[in-house]
Amino acid sequence: MKAVGSRLLQLIVLLGTISTTLFLLLRLSGDPAILLAGEGASPETIDAIRADYGFDKSLLQQYLMFIWDIARLDFGRSLVNSQPALGFVLQYLPSTLHLTFLAVFFNSIIAIPAGVWLGAKPTQRRRKVLSTIVSVAQGTPAYVIGLLLIQIFSVWLGWLPSIAGTGTWAWVLPTATLSFALAPNLIRVVAASVEDTTRQDYYRTAKANGAAPNVLLIKHSLPNALLSTTSLLGAQFAFLLSGALITEYIFAWPGLGLILVQSITNLDFPTIQATVFVVAYLVFIVNLIMDQVFRLADPRLRRSQL
Repeated sequence: MKAVGSRLLQLIVLLGTISTTLFLLLRLSGDPAILLAGEGASPETIDAIRADYGFDKSLLQQYLMFIWDIARLDFGRSLVNSQPALGFVLQYLPSTLHLTFLAVFFNSIIAIPAGVWLGAKPTQRRRKVLSTIVSVAQGTPAYVIGLLLIQIFSVWLGWLPSIAGTGTWAWVLPTATLSFALAPNLIRVVAASVEDTTRQDYYRTAKANGAAPNVLLIKHSLPNALLSTTSLLGAQFAFLLSGALITEYIFAWPGLGLILVQSITNLDFPTIQATVFVVAYLVFIVNLIMDQVFRLADPRLRRSQL
């Protein structure tokens, strides 16, 4: 109960801090009433819109109303489509989760075997080639990878659609973009972890007792390397929930990133606030789950709790 109470307090502080910061930043970004009124609107029309949405009140009054609404999970209605902001955001959440799970899954399939192979110290030439590829890929932004994939597979070859919702294969390019963008970092972490286990006493003891190289790798190196791998995968999953904005925008993927970019462009305060709130909550939950996974996977953490 003490741990649950501590986590709950952390969540309240996190969401309160993010919401307050976002509230202040949005109020400094511009006047949405002018955007809603359109070009050539009279001052009376703009004032009426401000009064309708509460923008005519003092900053303190707006903030107190905002906190009260947040506590009731009421973010108001979107300034663009008049739908409840939270419900509108939640409609796009499954698409983001779908893309995130696919990207993390294929990233793991690509990066973990490559990292294990690299950490197992292959021949110098092959190791150098793979290390060079990983270094170059790690320095390439995700949007560059996405544009290259679109150019090759959509424009030149015509094999895959570049816009989400245009076919059953529309998920391939966004997933590949995020997977290839995340894979280099995971490869390096897995390789370093596998290589580090070869210097440990238990590994040397097993090797001295005549264990085969494959047994050493699968039974001793890989399980210990997966601890750091699990940590990075959790961080990458949380990052995709909040950081795949440009990729979703490039492929018009109907997820949280796309509506967040559109809402910022339209100064749609309620939708922006609801989106950031949902993302922050999901990232907190992912981190909480990863903490529990670590305690189950690493006996040392369980003993430290006793």
